[in-house]
Amino acid sequence: MKPGPPYRVGLTGTVAAGKSAVARRLAEWGATVIDSDELGREVVQPGFPAFAGIRDAFGEDVIGSDGTIDREVLGRLVFEDDAARATLERISHSGIRELRARLIAEATAAGARVIVEEVPLLFEVGLEADYDMIVVVDAPQPLRQARARMSRGWSAERFAAIDAAQLPGTEKRRRAHRVLDNAGKPEELDAAVRELWKAVLSAAAEGREDLE
Repeated sequence: MKPGPPYRVGLTGTVAAGKSAVARRLAEWGATVIDSDELGREVVQPGFPAFAGIRDAFGEDVIGSDGTIDREVLGRLVFEDDAARATLERISHSGIRELRARLIAEATAAGARVIVEEVPLLFEVGLEADYDMIVVVDAPQPLRQARARMSRGWSAERFAAIDAAQLPGTEKRRRAHRVLDNAGKPEELDAAVRELWKAVLSAAAEGREDLE
């Protein structure tokens, strides 16, 4: 008997809340993980249509010495300017959609049981209907700001700009099927993700039940 389609989980949350840590754990336990940020990095490489589009729109200043997009420079431009951010999204999103669809098709053909898509802007770009379960990872803003400073070298101003460009955590939590609070120790997050994985496997086995 041909297996059914994979159970699809949309993993999102607030900035620097720990989405990637959750995705890594789910991958270790058997989920096929697709990282939309990684797709975004891939489609702006030289040779992809988005590369030329970005160079034409933002100029040579966003091209690094190695000939690739300087994501730091581009990031500062778009998160300080709503119009610039909209331009970047218009240029890159079609390529991301195509690559995402290809990866999902490949995982489905390979018999993947669970696909987890890590999508920071899941709600903002209107992908809610694509998933059987939506999981939001959240943490208090001061803690997230400190994490962004330590792990990414972000200034308080950059964190505030990026955080403000997304839906508030309260709204993301309201729209989620499940919420993981990542305000504690790593082992506490591990325990929460294990419980999430059990719920995902159970729901996948039972079919796409109403999770709301």
